[in-house]
Amino acid sequence: MPQTKVYWLQALTPLHVGAGAGLGFIDLPVMREKATDWPVVPGSAVKGVLADWCDAPAGPKREANALKSAAFGTVDKDSPNDNANAGALVLTDARLVCLPVRSLYGTFAWVTCKPVLDRLARDLKTAGETGVPAAFPPSGQALLATGTRLSGTGEKVYLGELDFQKASPAEATAWAEYLKRALFPLDSDWQAEFQKRFAIIPEDSFNFFSKTATEVNARIKMNPNTRTVDKEHGALWYEEALPAETVLAGLAWCDRIPAARTGVSEAEVIGLVQSATLQIGGKATVGRGQVRLVAGAVHAAPAGGAR
Repeated sequence: MPQTKVYWLQALTPLHVGAGAGLGFIDLPVMREKATDWPVVPGSAVKGVLADWCDAPAGPKREANALKSAAFGTVDKDSPNDNANAGALVLTDARLVCLPVRSLYGTFAWVTCKPVLDRLARDLKTAGETGVPAAFPPSGQALLATGTRLSGTGEKVYLGELDFQKASPAEATAWAEYLKRALFPLDSDWQAEFQKRFAIIPEDSFNFFSKTATEVNARIKMNPNTRTVDKEHGALWYEEALPAETVLAGLAWCDRIPAARTGVSEAEVIGLVQSATLQIGGKATVGRGQVRLVAGAVHAAPAGGAR
């Protein structure tokens, strides 16, 4: 059985992992899943950034370090050799878990929906995680955890442009407690804040926010010499980003280690996925893409699981 762990991403600044040119009014949209149209961060982007954070050299120079070579792979396009190999470290796409949305009470909410949590629960169990909250029936209400700050004295919850009837079932509190421990394992203050701001909303409303609650900013090319608009090459364009506080999750595991990488264990490869602050995606020079990577515990995945 492969050694598997869950990794979490929390955006500290707006996060732009682009999908190229857009077809609508957004010129540079973020990447989205084809079926759901929910934002996603590709596993290849996370793996590339992680390789850089681990200081894994590129090309044939990586051969000198057996662990990093086994984890991230080696390739020399100019002079291929028999030692080239694909990386044994596998990272799935980081899929959306919670999206920050403006709230009339409590400033903002971390919102999610039942299909997101059902899929997350399946992934967590695949990775061998225990204590995953049980499934719950769909609801047209906003499900809030115990101690919430998202409602006033009435029975309404106001998120973005929408309002909901509130409810406080045990399932919402169970998910808030599970997620807060996973995201902030050593910070009780942030655990408390997460629970106060957690909300499970109807699927259609979540789909609406996944399209309208992202950031869209206008950009113009500047002439570096005059520090004015570059009239020759300048143009106005709009780019999309996931807002700060967005939460995503993916799986990481160790695939078969090439025979040439003797002395490298699965535990060492999966151990490279560590909690860290990383920069993912474009626009690094304007502060975009700062994220917290939180690595979960290592498990032996159940038979038929991650591999």
